[in-house]
Amino acid sequence: MALPQPTPPFTAADYLRWEAEQPNKHEYVHGDTFAMGATSRRHMTISGNVFAAMDTALEGTPCRTYMADMKLQAAADDAYFYPDVLVTCDPDDHKADQFMRWPTLVVEVLSPATAAYDRGDKFAAYRRIASLKEFVLIDPDQRRIEHYRRTQADRWELEEIVPEQPLHLPSLEVSLPWTRVFRNVD
Repeated sequence: MALPQPTPPFTAADYLRWEAEQPNKHEYVHGDTFAMGATSRRHMTISGNVFAAMDTALEGTPCRTYMADMKLQAAADDAYFYPDVLVTCDPDDHKADQFMRWPTLVVEVLSPATAAYDRGDKFAAYRRIASLKEFVLIDPDQRRIEHYRRTQADRWELEEIVPEQPLHLPSLEVSLPWTRVFRNVD
């Protein structure tokens, strides 16, 4: 996560107005803004692979897939994030222009600068989004996929996806081959 921008604390409404006029993306947490850094080619390739596979798999369903330029509100944490990929099946989200509220799936592709934050505070905020059923972390360096799934008891279970094992996303009835996620990643 980047360092906070030198701005006075914003309300969420101030942030949304301000950020709409900025040339670069910023995440927002409790009144502070954080500039989003550039991503690597591998990061973008993996994000694109997941987006394309999910978008194709969900064709004809009420669910839609969005990439890195779509904000996600984590209202319980007074935060807005830019996940690498998100899927929402909520009709109100499909009409939204600025941000989504009700994701079913969030995918984050890790980078050395953001890995601890993505696994820690950001995942904690995502867990408080009631609609979220699955959270996936993809590590391009280790070629590892961590799949977290919300259980009936509202607990999160981790499944590590090993090479050549598909990533099963039961909430969306979709499976992504490991090789598809890491296609063209060298």
